[in-house]
Amino acid sequence: MRHRVAALLGIALSSGLQTVIADEAPYTAKHEPGRCAFRGQCGKQSLFGKELPCVDNDLAKDPDAELRQELVDLCGAEWSDGPVCCTLDQVRSLKSELGTPNTLIGSCPACKHNFFNMFCKFTCSPDQSLFVNVTQAAPKNDKLLVTELDQLISEKYGSGFYDSCKEVKFGGANSRAMDLIGGGAKNYHDMLKFLGDKKPLVGSPFQINYPETYEDPSMGALDMKPKKCNDGDPNFQCVCVDCPEMCPKLPDVEESGSCRVGALPCLSFASIFTYSILLFAFSATIFGHVAWKRYAQHRIERTRLLHEALHSDDEDEGGPVLTEAMRDRPTKRYWINDRCDDLFYRLGHASSRFPGITIGFSLLIVAVLSAGWFKFDLEKDPARLWVSPSSAAAQEKAYFDANFGPFYRAEKIFLVNDTLPSGPGPVLSYDTLKWWMDVEKSIETLESDIYGKYLGDLCFKPTGDACVVQSVTGYWSPQGGEINAKTWKDHLRKCTESPVDCRPKFGQPIDPNMILGGYDEDVTEAQALTVTWVINNPPEGSDARGIAIDWENKLRDRLLDVQDEAKQRGLRLSFNTEISLEQELNKSTNTDAKIVVISYLVMFIYACMALGTPLKYVFRNPALLLVESKVSLGLLGIIIVLMSITASIGFFSWVGLKATLIIVEVIPFIVLAVGVDNIFLIVHELDRVNLSCPDRMVEERVARALGRMGPSILFSALTETVAFALGAAVGMPAVRNFAAYAAGAVLINALLQMTMFVSFLALNQIRVEDRRCELWPWWQIKRARIYNNGNNGFVGSGHVSEIEEESILQIFIKNTYAPRLLLKRVKLGVIVVFLGVFAAALALIPMIEIGLDQRVAIPDESYLIPYFNDLYDYMKTGPPVYFVTRGVDIAHREQQQAVCSRFTSCEWLSLTSTLELERQRPNVSYIASPTASWMDDFFLWLNPVYEQCCVEDGKTCFADRKPAWNATLYGMPEDEEFIHYLDKFLSSPADDVCPLGGMAAYSNAVAINHKDNTIQASHFRTAHTPLRSQADFINAYAAARRIASEITARTGQDVFPYSVFYIFFDQYLSTIPLTAALLSALVGIIFVIAAILLGSAMTSAVLTVTVTMCVIDIMGAMAIFGVSLNAVSLVNLIICVGISVEFCAHIARAYTFPSRTVMESNNTTLRGRDARAWTSLVNVGGSVFSGITVTKLLGVCVLAFTRSKIFEIYYFRVWLALVVFAALHALVFLPVALSVAGGAGYVDPESEGTAAQDLTDRRWRAIRVHDNSDSEDEDY
Repeated sequence: MRHRVAALLGIALSSGLQTVIADEAPYTAKHEPGRCAFRGQCGKQSLFGKELPCVDNDLAKDPDAELRQELVDLCGAEWSDGPVCCTLDQVRSLKSELGTPNTLIGSCPACKHNFFNMFCKFTCSPDQSLFVNVTQAAPKNDKLLVTELDQLISEKYGSGFYDSCKEVKFGGANSRAMDLIGGGAKNYHDMLKFLGDKKPLVGSPFQINYPETYEDPSMGALDMKPKKCNDGDPNFQCVCVDCPEMCPKLPDVEESGSCRVGALPCLSFASIFTYSILLFAFSATIFGHVAWKRYAQHRIERTRLLHEALHSDDEDEGGPVLTEAMRDRPTKRYWINDRCDDLFYRLGHASSRFPGITIGFSLLIVAVLSAGWFKFDLEKDPARLWVSPSSAAAQEKAYFDANFGPFYRAEKIFLVNDTLPSGPGPVLSYDTLKWWMDVEKSIETLESDIYGKYLGDLCFKPTGDACVVQSVTGYWSPQGGEINAKTWKDHLRKCTESPVDCRPKFGQPIDPNMILGGYDEDVTEAQALTVTWVINNPPEGSDARGIAIDWENKLRDRLLDVQDEAKQRGLRLSFNTEISLEQELNKSTNTDAKIVVISYLVMFIYACMALGTPLKYVFRNPALLLVESKVSLGLLGIIIVLMSITASIGFFSWVGLKATLIIVEVIPFIVLAVGVDNIFLIVHELDRVNLSCPDRMVEERVARALGRMGPSILFSALTETVAFALGAAVGMPAVRNFAAYAAGAVLINALLQMTMFVSFLALNQIRVEDRRCELWPWWQIKRARIYNNGNNGFVGSGHVSEIEEESILQIFIKNTYAPRLLLKRVKLGVIVVFLGVFAAALALIPMIEIGLDQRVAIPDESYLIPYFNDLYDYMKTGPPVYFVTRGVDIAHREQQQAVCSRFTSCEWLSLTSTLELERQRPNVSYIASPTASWMDDFFLWLNPVYEQCCVEDGKTCFADRKPAWNATLYGMPEDEEFIHYLDKFLSSPADDVCPLGGMAAYSNAVAINHKDNTIQASHFRTAHTPLRSQADFINAYAAARRIASEITARTGQDVFPYSVFYIFFDQYLSTIPLTAALLSALVGIIFVIAAILLGSAMTSAVLTVTVTMCVIDIMGAMAIFGVSLNAVSLVNLIICVGISVEFCAHIARAYTFPSRTVMESNNTTLRGRDARAWTSLVNVGGSVFSGITVTKLLGVCVLAFTRSKIFEIYYFRVWLALVVFAALHALVFLPVALSVAGGAGYVDPESEGTAAQDLTDRRWRAIRVHDNSDSEDEDY
């Protein structure tokens, strides 16, 4: 098409010279005003060549009336008088040749004027010899044919000409007109060179040079003044889409996250600054307090008259615990705790007294729920897995598919030369091109296995006869696919400069940026080539889609073979078919079955070891190992976890909630990590009850153990269930379903542990006391002597609690860890360090990226990993984006004006004008390509100036219309007439005669309701900038939504953006506010639940703050570990909140309801809140460490060996941070915080009425006051 423009430089010239000797020179001997350099047409130089002008250095002549009129009609009124250097045949040929560029640039009057003026002056100027010099000619008969000449164009005109045309758009090709008329020139020199280069058949028939300087003083550039696209004369002004200088300025866009203080985000700066101020103030206060205290004590020592030891300032915290701690013990009761204690006592008593009924009923309930497995169904479609059907993107995709058909299926490859040690190199060579052409031919003949279909049966054919295959080999299609070993580089360069001259079989020019990558200027140095096969996308669930998938599977197998072929050539091939991602995602969730099994085995072994008899007693009496090993309890704990998972999956299958493979794999880890903890708590508490109440019935002791631990388990289980239930608020189906399944499993697991497990625990205790073998209860082992007073395996004194059964961990916590942790100096250090870590984590939060890289969600060995890498590295264009008008009938004039941009009556900020303005700021709009506007091209297609475009009944449409076609749209078609001509436009092919035809470009862009003669939907196509990261994709989608909403606000039309990737990124626009809302809601719920169950707002606040700090620290770790924020990590954060509560809840409750038995054993100088903090650590600290921390740590460490990247990043890293931070906060920070700001305590009902209490009351009736001075001052 573009070379037809160049051809007019030679074809429009005529003959007229007399016979001249071919070797006489110069051909243009005289350069003076009124003299020509060539004139007329002298014939062709070859059989298939074009007409060449004749050398003619004669004077210009006055034209006849017919020539004068033709010249005025074509070139303007300035030609109404004076001589010319052209003939009638030249003018008519010139008019014909100018038809094509007129179609391309006619919408911009300035560009059209400059273009026409240059050709008219070149062809007909009476002073032609002053700026044209014929340098070479060829004889033919008795004439000389011009074969090469020089034309002088001033820099002013050349640059002005180029500037007026460089931004003119050609919508049908979604590109600039300069790509067609100037070979994509970047300056006027390149544009003129493109127009002047000799291109037989499709270009200029002779060489035209445009020298910047010329030695002949008699020659000079013609004085022509170019028109500007924003010219002062309104007749030459262009519209905004063709002239940026004519565009209004859009409002500035406020970028999210733009608040920064220097290089730091505002949140990071505020966090660091606030902590620094607090640390300074805290340090100053401490040092001032120490100095004053020493000064005051020095004065007291000087003035005291008595020698008795004085009490320290910390008297409220000191005093002998044998008196003061017991004297300060809580005396009030909390009725809710009493009711909970009584409820769980009754539950434990019933379960242990009627174990058969309890176990049978539990199994029945689980069986009923598990029956839902017959409706079990797995969801594998990525769009349904990761996108909420209620999301805007999902609904818009459904609307787009319903009106324009599903977006095409794309099969894409990258061929890259990056296998050399020296680094990437050029991928193209003659041998590579020949080989790849053979590969493409083999793919064309590829037959699918099941349905026997070929590419030609499935591909998209816009013109009805050839498949759309975007490949570099398409540049050789006009040559029949023959590649010349010597000229292939030159041919490739020419085709990339002018793709329209190397159109493939399907007829659309191929943008070189779509098929080549990794080069700067020379395309032959490209490091990668990419090929795309475009396949029709049938409706989901149809047989046709199954046929397409069948062929894609065959293509995958073929491309895997081609990978080996490429490797042998020193190249690397990566590829992706439309079905590949779904297949690889499903494969990734089925690679870690061994990890699940190993995790359960590790948990089982650890449970058996930790729950059983301490090793020191086993060595004294090995027979105890057969009785007290508790293997059955560990195994039962694992079985209950599996039962809860089975029941949860069955229940939600009943209600129609589809599962995913990731649910099947991840939930066992969560429930196992959560569920096993409670077993440790109940068993350890029963051991304590056995010591304090050895003479009570087994069911009484089990009931007391559950009565004490039940409220704690209720607290943690309730919080975890609520946390998972809140996760169901996430719109992503895979995450929502996962949260629902997990919430059900955790709840069922807790219920089974407090019923079924308690029944087995009672039976196990009866077996133990009857000295029966663990795995063979019919065998009684008499050598295993069992005493509940701790004297297992050897003869004791018979006195209760004289020898306590304490583990090394328990002794360490009681005598070393807890007392030292609660020293004043240590407490201050703990607070400073933990607040520092909290501030650092808060500062890191802005560094967390948003998104979920596809490469993480698929196996490491997947063939898609290199493909996504190549896509980000080498793709030079972004995905197409469509701005869709929904329910807008553009057949009406006011709607047309709200959409169009090339006519004077179009709204100033119409849809297409806004898109052009946004294209001019791609850094915020992420839009790079001109908009393909069917509306503008349709009305231009109706222009009778383009005689060969709209033809009806053999006549040009609108040729005699009243009012005539005009740029104001006045009198243009509306309603039924609009639909009538629109149908013709959409069925008109684009060719060299009329490149505005809409069949290939717009046939699927308009949804017409022919019944009502209305337009129900249409779209306007552009393209994004290259998107190379998750952030780019998210920002591009956000920008498109912003643009669409602004267009809707300005025009009143319902406009939305659509691109094939939007559906997967819709969630990220609300990820941050959703995360904040869910975590805030969960923290609030924790506070309320804790306040109700603990009866203390202060203790609840301390607990809530501790959990919040823990979660913030985990988010800081996410920034360090490279864990992005998305729906998966959001649910993980919700899980972290729930499990953090489990770590802390038992400590908080043991602080609020301190065990009297433990409290009275305190032989330190702690009292008040410190004494209760010490009691909570001694009472449940060991269970929190061994039963919660270690069990979770073991389960998490197993995940380190997973082969799934998503497991390793989003589960192993996050859960490892969870275990570390939750354990530290629960066992270090929380006791300290409670000792400083904890609320009131209450009487623990289960500590009343025990043998230990009776003994305590008798032992400490006579209390001796010790004179112990507080030495904590020295700790500073």
